[in-house]
Parts: sequence; C-alpha cells; structure tokens
Amino acid sequence: MVIVNGPPVTAVTDRVAGFLEEIKKHPDIKILSQDQNAGGSRDGGLRVMTDLLTAFKQIDAVFAINDPTAIGCDLAARQAQRKEFFIVGVDGAPEVVPSLKDKESLIAASAAQDPFTMAGKAVEIGNDVLNGKKPNQALTLIPVDLITKENVDQYKGWTK
Repeated sequence: MVIVNGPPVTAVTDRVAGFLEEIKKHPDIKILSQDQNAGGSRDGGLRVMTDLLTAFKQIDAVFAINDPTAIGCDLAARQAQRKEFFIVGVDGAPEVVPSLKDKESLIAASAAQDPFTMAGKAVEIGNDVLNGKKPNQALTLIPVDLITKENVDQYKGWTK
C-alpha cells in the first residue's frame, strides 16, 4: 500500500501517525511509500499518484491524507488505466461524494469529520480556559463516520 502524504502540519502528521499506529497491528501490510507530499490538493494527488503508479507495478491500497488528494489519486489511476487497488480519503468533504457514488471510482471510503461539532467543542474548551477551567485531557477526540459507497446515500454531509 501507499500513503499519499501532505504538508507537515499537525492535522496531517496526526492523521498519518494514527494510520501508521493502526497499520502496525497488521505486520503483513507493506507500506511502499509514505513520504510523498501531495500538498493536500487534487493536483498534488494526481502528480504524486502518477509517480507512484510508475514506480510500483502493484499497489493494493492508497491512504490519501484528505479528500482532494484522494480525488487526484483516483484521476491518476484512471489515466493510467489501473484498477487493482482502492483509495481511502479523510474529511467527508462535499467534493468526494460524487466519487463515492461513482461505481468506476476507486475511492472506497472517507473518514468524515464534523466541522460544526469540532468548532463547537473548540469554542467550549476555549471558553472554559478563559474562565480558569483546565480541560480534563490534553487531547479531545471527536468521533468520525466512515462514509463508503454502500452508505453514501445516507450521508448528510457538512450541513447542520
């Protein structure tokens, strides 16, 4: 498998670190590449994935650090006429929904964040800090939903 990485910012490095931590539980999975920076964009995903498809004759799976990158990876696969793998992105961004609905797309899933809940929690924690109340924990995790080709029709997106 390959990881199509992104800019070295906390959101990206945390995603990749969490992914790698989970992959360690499966020693039979070989990571062929994990340090190619696609810039978090569709164009970057296209560029990096094109290079990876040239470098590797067999890829079974792709973890893209966000949905625009995943879309670029899917485009590169289509251009190269490669279909032997699946792609997973992150964010549940509106632009990934058509790819999840497209039977020809290799994008199989996106871990969908909830920006409204994230913002609300951040404001709540910030307000508590301003009023002298320290957070109970250093890290607050907010659950995500896995959006797949099978359940995309029930996905409500980023709307409240």
